[in-house]
Amino acid sequence: MKAETVRLAAMAIEAVGSGTAALLEADLKAAERLVAADREMDELTYAIEEEAYVLLARQNPMARDLRAIVAILRVIHEVERCGDLMVNVAKATRRLYPYGLDPKVRGLIERMGAQAAEQMRLAITAFEDGDLAQAAAIEDMDDVMDDLQKSLFRSIFTGGAMDEAALQRAVQVALVGRYFERIADHAVNVSARVRFMVTGVWREDGTDADEGSAETLPTIGSE
Repeated sequence: MKAETVRLAAMAIEAVGSGTAALLEADLKAAERLVAADREMDELTYAIEEEAYVLLARQNPMARDLRAIVAILRVIHEVERCGDLMVNVAKATRRLYPYGLDPKVRGLIERMGAQAAEQMRLAITAFEDGDLAQAAAIEDMDDVMDDLQKSLFRSIFTGGAMDEAALQRAVQVALVGRYFERIADHAVNVSARVRFMVTGVWREDGTDADEGSAETLPTIGSE
């Protein structure tokens, strides 16, 4: 099940890359391929869910196995949402066509796509390896995406008056920035599932254990 979850994440990361390229190149055929590929992600998500429910019902898993299954059920949801968000990027590509992006905006979108893909890649690697240190680093990386989104908004909306068509395009680009920012948030959520899977402790506010300020939920599946 972990291997299947990693495969699902690889599909999502590929979608981020191909969807970003489709937007930047105004490639409508690539955008359509991305929309079609999302169905495969959905089918794999359902298959992993079904496998998890069967294991829970028939095997009565305990401790680490129970935590792993619960974490997987949450991780696949986070990853599948990334695919949905990239479908939204593909739809934005159609709405923006045939207009090109301002060079500065284009550069920011390219960086946001790369940042989103990298955060998800590192998050799923932390999940695969059960690496708490790497999972914690994902939360720090999210500040980079937040700064990029702010820069994108400034670049879009500080250029003076716009006609109706230009305003609609600006809104579409802003939404694309929001989609990438949400993918980064999903990567942070995956890192939180890693913490739970390894330790059995859920920290609602995402603070580190040594900070001593996090309210914790009951430990699940302790050994």
